[in-house]
Amino acid sequence: MTTSTAKVSAAELRRRVREVAALQAKTRELAAGNVLAAREAAVKAALAKEEADVAAREAAAAALRLFGNDAELVAELLGVPAEELEREAKPVTAARAKEVIESLRARAQRPRTRRSRTARASSMPSAAPTATVQDVADEPGGGQADAP
Repeated sequence: MTTSTAKVSAAELRRRVREVAALQAKTRELAAGNVLAAREAAVKAALAKEEADVAAREAAAAALRLFGNDAELVAELLGVPAEELEREAKPVTAARAKEVIESLRARAQRPRTRRSRTARASSMPSAAPTATVQDVADEPGGGQADAP
């Protein structure tokens, strides 16, 4: 840096002022970008939460309907208070609950597809079978090798 006795030319002062102004402009640009990104993330999160809330309410309504509206039984099975379950299911229409149930039935009727093992898993050398506790206990001497 310069000392108080050193002279700085006018051109150098203008260059430094331009550098400071450029740095401030870049900082403002980054701050604005951060605000936009954070707001976009917040909007996405709010939409995802709303979708999850709707799905939870619909699932609660469908479960109650499938269990003959026995809120106590469903609440006990799920480990949630019956009042909360009923409150969640209340805004769901009967028609929408039926649609959810039909989609669950359709999903239950689809045959399950088995995924084939990946090439990585099948190319790995198979490990030697390990002795179980029962195998070791059945061996004479408790599974301990004889000392030579």
